[in-house]
Amino acid sequence: MLSKKTKYGLKALIYIAKHSGTEPVLISEISDRERIPKKFLEAILLDLKKFGILGSKKGKGGGYYLLKDPRDISAATIIRVLDGPLAMLPCVSLNYYEKCDDCPDEAKCNLNKFLAQVRDNTLSLLQQRSLYDLAIL
Repeated sequence: MLSKKTKYGLKALIYIAKHSGTEPVLISEISDRERIPKKFLEAILLDLKKFGILGSKKGKGGGYYLLKDPRDISAATIIRVLDGPLAMLPCVSLNYYEKCDDCPDEAKCNLNKFLAQVRDNTLSLLQQRSLYDLAIL
């Protein structure tokens, strides 16, 4: 299940992709239109800025804007930035791998094999969908 942070982050990025053009979008506008608590949204947008997805401009005409073309920002990237690993278990994570303490042999673990398939299918879909795709659906 997506966290509220990721859900709100996706909604905010979709809004920015649809409405920014060449002008930055105000946090208050996104907060009001998407019904996202403003303080929570500020923290989310700062995380997205820190990871190079958003830029910001202060002062009159300020707000947040995309640093990349929405076609070049995958849903997988957004979710990883805001929520961390996509895998359901650390032993099947591609980027955050950790061996499970209770597993004597991953090669013989049916749960590992199954959840690796779940990860691969989920990852494939999330990498195929860009912010652009989400904004036009």
